[in-house]
Amino acid sequence: MDSDFYRIKRLPPYVIAEVNAMRHAARTEGRDIIDLGMGNPDLPPPDHVIEKLCEVARKPDAHGYSQSKGIPGLRKAQANYYGRRFGVDLDPETEVVVTMGSKEGLASLATAISAPGDVILAPNPSYPIHTFGFILAGATIRAVPTTPDENYWKALEAAMNFTVPRPTVLIVNFPSNPTAETVGIEFYERLVAWAKENKVWVISDLAYSELYYDGKPTRSILEVPGAKDVAVEFTSLSKTFSMAGWRIGFAVGNRQVIAALTRVKSYLDYGAFTPIQAAACAALNGPEDIVVRNRELYQKRRDVMVESFGRAGWDIPPPPASMFAWVPLPPALKDMGSLEFAKDLLTHAEVAVAPGVGFGEKGEGFVRIAMVENEQRLRQAARNVKRYLQSRGVNV
Repeated sequence: MDSDFYRIKRLPPYVIAEVNAMRHAARTEGRDIIDLGMGNPDLPPPDHVIEKLCEVARKPDAHGYSQSKGIPGLRKAQANYYGRRFGVDLDPETEVVVTMGSKEGLASLATAISAPGDVILAPNPSYPIHTFGFILAGATIRAVPTTPDENYWKALEAAMNFTVPRPTVLIVNFPSNPTAETVGIEFYERLVAWAKENKVWVISDLAYSELYYDGKPTRSILEVPGAKDVAVEFTSLSKTFSMAGWRIGFAVGNRQVIAALTRVKSYLDYGAFTPIQAAACAALNGPEDIVVRNRELYQKRRDVMVESFGRAGWDIPPPPASMFAWVPLPPALKDMGSLEFAKDLLTHAEVAVAPGVGFGEKGEGFVRIAMVENEQRLRQAARNVKRYLQSRGVNV
């Protein structure tokens, strides 16, 4: 019996899992590990959202199968959010589908719109599902840069001119995970024009839409007139409302692509638990003070991390958005490589970070640091880092 499964062969070892396993083992031994590796929010959802979940869960008829594409009220709430936030008009019946988090949605969409042999343009470094969702569907990835400068556009043109078959899908992710880079509306305007000219679908991952700093709101590709002709966009409640474990996300935009995703999902799931979807409605339709508070809290954490790590001898470029910082290895230790550095840091400083190589080969030389601990713990992490760097002979 052959156990050399085709899709498993296409998945390389998940290097971030090595650090996660070490972190778990260390905590099992009773060590106080400061976990800045995984983007797992440490804040609770708003009280009124939890209350709505409990209220609906007590109803006897709320425990059957739900709707795969999302209950009507939740699709309408998401359409209303796009109208308020971005000035984008969406039809909740044909241009919105609820997903079990954006990760599941991206994977299901890859199955829906790609075929073995298709070429997909994806950023490198990138969040793993942006590439491996399509790899699992049998497609081939051609990497493009993450940084949205002129080299980015040159890479797109080269990909269209020299790739056979021609690419059919481009994935963009701003604010970027892991690099935290952002773009303005001018970038999206140019991108929509490019996509129309080259007949390429654009998939935009906007999971960090509300975690922006210094008064510079993120933009949506769907704000561009005509963007719905070529684009769909994913968002999530995971970070905005600290609801990561609830697994509620959305895909919105082009109705043909949304229809394809909806059809595939109808074969794969019955949708999220109805009380969770009802509570998600309460989040989107309710007061937005929690969104503002979360944004302010993460910005304060960012500032504390940049300041305290800098004094410890490790300069961190301040991210303009997201809950992550994308940080070059300390120059004196760059030859270690990101994986060995992350493992050494965990072992000797009791601080967990994500090795950049886990996000693609272009991530080598960096680590991703998540701002998911409070300010006191971030300062403690900085003190541990300072001692670690001194032990490695780094002048701090």
